[in-house]
Amino acid sequence: MAIPFDPHELDPEEYGETRTTLSTDHESAIERVREVCTDAGFGIPVEFSPSEMLNEKVDADRDPYYVLGACNPAMADRALDATDGRIGGLFPCNMVVWEAAPNEQVVYHISIMKTARLLGLPVDDEAMDAIIADTGEMVDAVFDELAE
Repeated sequence: MAIPFDPHELDPEEYGETRTTLSTDHESAIERVREVCTDAGFGIPVEFSPSEMLNEKVDADRDPYYVLGACNPAMADRALDATDGRIGGLFPCNMVVWEAAPNEQVVYHISIMKTARLLGLPVDDEAMDAIIADTGEMVDAVFDELAE
């Protein structure tokens, strides 16, 4: 199945790719991201370590990799309405932390709101524009704080 656009031609801004690097150990980076997300208005209802699971289940020998599923209930509620509930397939907004090298942790995020827009999920473009702006401010606040 061909997608209607070439993903290699997309600017990362179009899907809200954001990243930063923290100079710390993996566990401290996870704690820092959790704390900053909470301070910015996100809850973390889901957390898991794909690396631990893969290392255990298929002997993958993966470096530390952790996913914090961030959610702001008010934004999630608005996004469900603006997409006839379909954005739930992208929930939650993940903040990923992976160890690039000892004491070098990458924090990575892709906007599910912008991704939903690219996929054509919104049924209310005006509402989705407002959600993208509001969640973008929250994510920017997280990454601004992490960069300090």
